Order: sequence, then structure tokens, then C-alpha cells
Amino acid sequence: MAVTSFASAIRDGLATALAQDSSVIVYGLGVTDPKGVFGTTMDLHKTFGTERVFDMPTSENAMTGVAVGAAIGGLRPVLTHQRLDFALLSLDQIVNNAAKWHFMFGGKRAVPLTIRMIIGRGWGQGPTHSQSLHAWFAHIPGLKVVMPTTPADAKGLLLESIFDEDPVIFLEHRWLHNTVGEVPDGDHRVPLGSARRLREGSDVTIVSASLLSIEALHAAEHLARQGITCDVIDLRSVRPIDWPLIEASVRRTGRLLAVDLGYLTGGLAGEIVARMATTCWSDFRAAPQRLAMPDVPEATSPALTKDYHVRAEHIAAAVGELVGKPVDVQPLVAARKHPHDVPGDWFKGPF
Repeated sequence: MAVTSFASAIRDGLATALAQDSSVIVYGLGVTDPKGVFGTTMDLHKTFGTERVFDMPTSENAMTGVAVGAAIGGLRPVLTHQRLDFALLSLDQIVNNAAKWHFMFGGKRAVPLTIRMIIGRGWGQGPTHSQSLHAWFAHIPGLKVVMPTTPADAKGLLLESIFDEDPVIFLEHRWLHNTVGEVPDGDHRVPLGSARRLREGSDVTIVSASLLSIEALHAAEHLARQGITCDVIDLRSVRPIDWPLIEASVRRTGRLLAVDLGYLTGGLAGEIVARMATTCWSDFRAAPQRLAMPDVPEATSPALTKDYHVRAEHIAAAVGELVGKPVDVQPLVAARKHPHDVPGDWFKGPF
């Protein structure tokens, strides 16, 4: 067990897979550059050779097609897109080839492919470099979609994804890369579709993923000081979803707040609310609620993004409404000593 960053945990997972299985290859735009995709692939090519760890030209559709073909041919490719937005150029390869191959060939051919996509935000990255479109991928049968929150889960879920027989979309939020936590050594794996309870409470169930699980924890800690306790469930995977854990929590608390990094309409939060309304209707003591991004693109100007993203104070206020108690969120607002469009003083920029 070592204390390390989320980015280093990703690198550790990649190194573990490369060392364990010669069929694993790692490539993508910037994989071998001096900064190694925010440190996640740093110097792997020096250890494992440029035949297994290599850069690619800026052609997302082509490099994704190469990955699909390599997976069908017996390799276990890990393809990196430095932004989720860039991967949109390869949707045909992902949706019509990778996701459908297993089904079209009667379950006899697998596509063991992992596609890393990084979610940006802040620093003026604007509408074309900051989207969290996990709901798109989760909508496609044949794809698995993973969104780790902690460094340990980043490594464990990545290794599980690499050695899964299905194509996996592995989404990393850029703001999490410099977070630090304990990470198990060696071949540490976390099953896909297994959510984790980050905090136990009895008044409200908060379901979240990725960066918003951190915000949900901040909100829950603040609410506990005001006499409201929250069950905080970190999804870890958004396809498959750990429905039994969520359902058991909702039946116990009788209240649900689904929090989502994506847009409100047609999003993951709506899917969670719909499923729980179907299975736990008689257990609800209040109408289930959701928090997500507004249905407009993210602006470049910090003045326009000030109230755009869901933060701990918004979660705390929504929980207060669910339980019918006044909640003072000003301490959460006052605790923010850094600009709203950067994760903290310890993290100065995107590159």
C-alpha cells in the first residue's frame, strides 16, 4: 500500500498490465511526450519499448479503428484520448464496431479494448474541451463505462477494464489527477458494476460519480454538523450500475438526490431517478431529485461559469429541501479560497 496521486495510480495500473500480459499495448496522442498525458503514461515507453507504448498522429477516428482491429486480432489495447471531446471524432468506430462486434458474431468474438477519455473543466477550456458525455456511452449496448473517483479505484478499475473482454470507456476527470490517496500494490482490481458507499447516513441517499462524489462528501460532512446524515454512494461504473446497492439505500433513507457531471436532460441522474421511482416508489418520503449541468454549453469566460457547475453548496441546499430543513450553505461558499474554475491552490493549470 502506498500513498500516491490519481495520475500515478493510472500509470501504476498501466505498468502492472504491461508487465503482466504481453498482449497489452498503450498508445494515443501524447502518450510518450515529456509530460506523459498529465503524468499518467510517463516514461512507460522507456520500460516497455516503443512497440508496445507509442504516440499516434492526430487522427482520432483512425487511431480508434486501429484499436478495434488490434483487439479483435488478439491484443488488449489501451487507447488514450486527451479529452473526451476529441474522441467524438471516433464515435463510428466506438458505437458501430467496438460495441457491436461481440453481438454480431454470436458472442464468439471479443473486443477487449479500453479507451481512456479525460474530462476537462475550468481554465477557460470552454464548450469544446470540457464536456462530460458519459450518458452517451452508457446508452450504447455493448459498452461498459467507468468513472473512478479515488486513486485506489483509478488503478483497480483500470486493471479490471484492461482485462475485461468487452470494450470499456474509462473516464478520468482532470481535476482528480492530482488528488492523493492510498493505493494497493500489485494487481489490484475493482469489479466493474460495483458501487461504493463513501459515507453512511439515514436521511438522504446521494448518488454521484467521479468529481461530484468529492463534492457530495464535502456537502455530507457539512450537513452532518447541522443534524442531517447522508448515505453517499459513489457509482464507480455508470454501465453497469450497481442497482441493488442504490435500491437498498433508498429503501432505508426514503429520499434520493442523484448528482450528475453531465447535462440535465437525458442524463445519468434522470436514469437513476426513473429506476428508483419504478422500484422503490412506496418507500419514498419525498419526491426524488436530481442535480446536473444546465442544458447549455460551458462558456469560456469565468464570469459565465461561476454558477454553472454543481458544487457542494448546491448539493447541501438540495438535501435541505428534500428533508424540509433550512441549511446554511454559506460556510461551504466561504471555505472556497480559490477561483471557482480551478480545483484548488495545489493545482495550477491543465498541463
